[in-house]
Amino acid sequence: MTEIGTTVLGYPRIGPDRELKRSLERYWAGKIDEAELLGTGRALRTRAWRDLKDAGLDSVPSNTFSHYDQVLDTAELFGVLPERFTTLGLSPLDTYFAAARGVQDAPAMEMTKWFDTNYHYIVPELGPETSFSLSGTKPLDEYREARAIGVETRPVLVGPVTFLLLAKASETALEGFRPLDLLDNLLDGYVELLRRLHDEGVEWVQFDEPAFAADRDERELNALIRAYHRLAKETARPKILVAGYFGGLGRGLGVLARSPIDAIAVDLVTDESFVDAVAAEPALRDKEVLAGVVDGRNVWRTDPARALGRAATLLGIAKSVSVSTSCSLLHVPYDVEREDGLHPRLKGWLAFAKQKVDEVVLLGRALKEDGVDLSAARAAAADRATAADLADAGVRARLEALRPEDTVRSPYAERAAAQQAALGLPPLPSTTIGSFPQTTGVRKARAAHKAGSLDDAGYEAAMKAEIERVIRLQEELGLDVLVHGEPERNDMVQYFAERLAGFAATDFGWVQSYGSRCVRPPILYGDVSRPAPMTVEWARYAQSLTGKPVKGMLTGPVTILAWSFVRDDQPLGETARQVALAIRDEVHDLQEAGIRVIQVDEPALRELLPLRAVAHEAYFAWAVSSFRLATSGIDDATQIHTHMCYSEFGEVVKAIDALDADVTSIEAARSKMEVVTDLGAAGFGRGVGPGVYDIHSPRVPDVDEVSGLLRTAVGAVPAERIWVNPDCGLKTRGYAEVEPALRNLVAAARAVRAELS
Repeated sequence: MTEIGTTVLGYPRIGPDRELKRSLERYWAGKIDEAELLGTGRALRTRAWRDLKDAGLDSVPSNTFSHYDQVLDTAELFGVLPERFTTLGLSPLDTYFAAARGVQDAPAMEMTKWFDTNYHYIVPELGPETSFSLSGTKPLDEYREARAIGVETRPVLVGPVTFLLLAKASETALEGFRPLDLLDNLLDGYVELLRRLHDEGVEWVQFDEPAFAADRDERELNALIRAYHRLAKETARPKILVAGYFGGLGRGLGVLARSPIDAIAVDLVTDESFVDAVAAEPALRDKEVLAGVVDGRNVWRTDPARALGRAATLLGIAKSVSVSTSCSLLHVPYDVEREDGLHPRLKGWLAFAKQKVDEVVLLGRALKEDGVDLSAARAAAADRATAADLADAGVRARLEALRPEDTVRSPYAERAAAQQAALGLPPLPSTTIGSFPQTTGVRKARAAHKAGSLDDAGYEAAMKAEIERVIRLQEELGLDVLVHGEPERNDMVQYFAERLAGFAATDFGWVQSYGSRCVRPPILYGDVSRPAPMTVEWARYAQSLTGKPVKGMLTGPVTILAWSFVRDDQPLGETARQVALAIRDEVHDLQEAGIRVIQVDEPALRELLPLRAVAHEAYFAWAVSSFRLATSGIDDATQIHTHMCYSEFGEVVKAIDALDADVTSIEAARSKMEVVTDLGAAGFGRGVGPGVYDIHSPRVPDVDEVSGLLRTAVGAVPAERIWVNPDCGLKTRGYAEVEPALRNLVAAARAVRAELS
């Protein structure tokens, strides 16, 4: 039986220069045809497979490419896209995109975070009537495609249990139904797929089951047992690898070790204690174990001594041990060698996807051979570990001097009265989340300024002209609280990271967030401080243009950490406190500039929640205190907003309450106001803005749709605490969609407001 050997669990797919993003958006805009889009994908896959083979991996993954999302791919593969899309008469590709993005008469499927990452997946909608059948051929097609260029691959599939655990019950499902009830029917489809892969000559197939890095009950563990006994007992099948990542597998490890599968991939980076659990599992003696010792989620070079120590612990325990990444490399950029703008010393500490593949190959050799040269890797790890200049004595002294009262504001009732007196807002006040569409002119001006062909004065004039245009538009639309539109910002985290000490920004470090949306997470490598105000002058200028309140727009400490590649040499909570101090300074300066509404976004509050409940209390303690540190010490009349999007919020309602923000806006349109019910049931007692316009879809909701969502919200939370806003910022949309959608939003707010009087 052939081993898998050194491998990676997945690879980036958007393209080193975001080739897929550009093709997708051109296709959606009608500028290219399906053949050209598919050709872009084929070229990216070919390049990835060849690069991985040439790097020296023993096994190359396939079916890790997606035109949008791997969970949506799985729903399409087994024929369970919702009927509202399959009856539109569209091509298969356009039906797929309609499910992801929505069309005017069919709202998109829900989207939420992939475990504790910033990647978003499309949530399957399943009901008792759902019937799975193998109706697609994507894993087979990509295997054949790779084989045709001389690369033998290992198809990667979302595991059946994880797929069902990530799904939601359809609106028509009866109470008590759980998607996991459909496991046996889904397994029929997977069995058929295994047979077809076997007939094609596939030797290994990988099933991803990251759901078992989280707490799971007996029923869910029994489902895992049933699934892999059923799949592995088939004689006409490839050998089966099950990959569990984003943490230790808990009792799932024993379940998989005792099942008749052939190999297990374990994450030995996220939870160090899991190394001992794997080493103590006797049932692994007939399995190949892939030791995930190269971090697939962060960008620091691997310490070879630590990695090999963890992998070597498993030697003699398992049938064989090979080196792999801890998870897919989807979560890191392509190639650090392209980053000429990084300081050479910092660059020497970093490894992006290409370098991580090289690390896997090198460590795989070192695990099995003597005399492998690890000197360069050892030197990089030692240099970083001894870099004394990463510490800032002033920042650490400020943190030591903090008192408990520095994170406390006056009672909410007192603040609310002072804010209403200062702002004079109507019931159901309307606003937006922050950004407005970034036009071609704005992007060109920012690019020209960065390139040096537009001087500071010209750039400032261009940005101020755009701010004035956005302010006038909002006044004409009738919004109650305005924003400056953020034309000067490239990304809500990167913008701040470029202005804070302790961060470095990349030029090509793109990572997929969802669909065609990519971000460049900054690298947080040292102690954090704010050398100068970051947003004050733009906010001051916007406020000077109007008598209506303009929100100051900031990103919160938890989100800055979640959407950056963060130093791993000190506790995350300590780093969060440093960022919070910098944001606190900005909040105070905004207030001094006359800004009376300040929004500190924390969309990643749920995202960073540890997957196991035992770690929740400690996480909430530092996450909540860092937000409160950032937003305290200001006048009662200054209103603090926060914003969260695309997460399951039920688990963090108490933490949201503990943030003590005056107004919390939350994604709610795709989930049909589910979060409002959670907030109402929890007795949430502050302002809340449940999103009524899904900005990740090109469709424009009409007045009746928005009014209906508002009435649902008002039925769960007292109307005097409801705000009216979109789900998220408008940066990724166009004005042709945004203007009519916001007109409908304002009209709906006025209609429901009238019903209340």
